[in-house]
Order: sequence, then structure tokens, then C-alpha cells
Amino acid sequence: MPNAEDIKQRIEAAIPGAQAEVEDYTGGGDHFRATVTAQAFEGRSRIEQHRLVYEVFGTEIGGAIHALALKTQTPEKAHVQ
Repeated sequence: MPNAEDIKQRIEAAIPGAQAEVEDYTGGGDHFRATVTAQAFEGRSRIEQHRLVYEVFGTEIGGAIHALALKTQTPEKAHVQ
């Protein structure tokens, strides 16, 4: 079963230049919250950004990873907030 650090590393390895912050928000090891910042999101809709992240995990979403709540942003948007 993946943990928050595993999920972080997998996102960052799969999306060039991505920075991820991941937490297990229930403590049960299957519900995670992630904020992912990546230049790869530039010009993509929010849905496309989320799909890019979900593709990293394939069938694990809904299985070993019961839930993965996402906030995605480009580096430029991250500096504005």
C-alpha cells in the first residue's frame, strides 16, 4: 500500500519538473490530498491537469488509493497566491 511519500515521489518522477506536497488526511493510508505544481499544466484545463496526475496511478485510484484529492497549479499561479 502506498504512503504519502511514495505518492509524492511517483508524481514528481512522472511529471517533469513537478513539485508535490502529499498528505494522508485520514491516517488510514488510503485517502490522500496533494498539491502539485508543474509547468506541464500550462495551457491545460483543470480536468486535463488532474487527468495527468491520475494517469500516474492508473487502477490504483479507487483501489489501494481510495481517494486522491488534487489541487494543481502552474508555478506562476503558485507565486500569485
